[in-house]
Amino acid sequence: MTVRVDMGQDGKGDAVAMDLEELLATRLLVQGNSGSGKSHLLRRLLEKSAGHVQQVIIDPEGDFVTLSDRYGHISIEAADYSEREIARFATRIREHRASVVLSLEGLEAEGQMKCAAAFLNAMFDAPRDHWYPALVVVDEAQLFAPSGGGEVAEDVRRASLSAMTNLMCRGRKRGLAGVIATQRLAKLAKNVAAEASNFLMGRTFLDIDMARAADLLGMERRQAEAIRDLARGHFLALGPAVSRRPISVQIGAVETSARSGSPKLTPLPEAPSAELKDLLLAPAEPEWTPPAPPAPSAPPQLASDRLLEALARSTPAREEIPDVDPEEAAQKIAEVLRDITADEESTYRSPSVLYQDFLVRCRMVGLARPPLDLSSFVRRLSAARAGIHGDPDDDWAQALEAARALPDDMLGPFLLVARAAREGAPCPSDTEIAATYGTSSLGRVRRLLQYIESKELFVTRTDLSGKRSITIPRLGWTTQPAEIGSS
Repeated sequence: MTVRVDMGQDGKGDAVAMDLEELLATRLLVQGNSGSGKSHLLRRLLEKSAGHVQQVIIDPEGDFVTLSDRYGHISIEAADYSEREIARFATRIREHRASVVLSLEGLEAEGQMKCAAAFLNAMFDAPRDHWYPALVVVDEAQLFAPSGGGEVAEDVRRASLSAMTNLMCRGRKRGLAGVIATQRLAKLAKNVAAEASNFLMGRTFLDIDMARAADLLGMERRQAEAIRDLARGHFLALGPAVSRRPISVQIGAVETSARSGSPKLTPLPEAPSAELKDLLLAPAEPEWTPPAPPAPSAPPQLASDRLLEALARSTPAREEIPDVDPEEAAQKIAEVLRDITADEESTYRSPSVLYQDFLVRCRMVGLARPPLDLSSFVRRLSAARAGIHGDPDDDWAQALEAARALPDDMLGPFLLVARAAREGAPCPSDTEIAATYGTSSLGRVRRLLQYIESKELFVTRTDLSGKRSITIPRLGWTTQPAEIGSS
């Protein structure tokens, strides 16, 4: 099915259309200085293609959330959620083909980059069954794919740049069509910009940006001056989805608007300068007015006396806690952990939340003071997720000692593989490892195994039939070969 999106008119007054199916295959780069009409162009494209294709907008300033009122986009305020929750949302978005606006307003630059990287990676790692076509619009792309280092941490910059590179370089096979917009071509990573085959170049004034824009449009350097003379809302377009030769396009009107528009001149207040000075320099009003003195009455009770009485009333009577046999307590703790791991929702809850749940469950089975602090609970929970329901410190001292080089959240996957290797059982599948790691992304599982292997804790072998086995050289344990995707 061919869908042509009306973008506006050329210099002769003829309509200029964007071939949506071609755009999905060839991607788009939009460039223009602030005030050139870049966001207006993106809004026109989104409005005219709404209903024909899934749309996902990464919005640093929250300008596109107004699409939800008119076109039904789901608005997600990233500042209200954790990175893991944002990644889980992205997986569901691909599954249900929902059009969304991920608003990063309220986050600092580093937080925006972390959030965008987690979101894009989760979309990229979605199961093959969910590779539906989608426009992924990234405004202010130079923030997420900078050409050089900045004030953010290097690992954050690398993660964000890698996610943007995946979107533009490898996203097409997964149905993801990148549409990126930037104010400065010189600040956008070249390997990200070079993957676009369609270009809409707006007004820019810096020579370095004009030179790059002219190169992308196939224009001579002396013709680049034309880019400086473009009016607001006018762009030079080139690409298989719009035109085989550079043409001028005046972007058409839109039906929605951003929450924050361009500044407009308004009349200044008409007030005499003397009155205005008195108003500005008036002393600050007191934030607290002392209460009026109480009427004469009985001698007031001292504050310390009232405090002691309140404490006496609020302190519950001390109850005797019966002693519990250690073996019985250990059995009850194992049962509680077994119940927690059996709950599918527990996979995605934080350890602190699960620890509170653990304490409540223990009180319900008669353990008022379970002998596990938060750190010990995390260790036991990881072991329980790996199918080890007893105390791992007894029989698994060697494995736990070897795993000390790993972060706490990787202990569960390590013990799952160690248990299979110790028993000579088939190697756990990626799906089983993902469940102990608290993720649904098989791509993250593969990166997890690579990380553990880099620590020389795993040696992974895959035979010609595609079956994988894992050896733990420090322990001398090896799993049986098994299909990677089996469950």
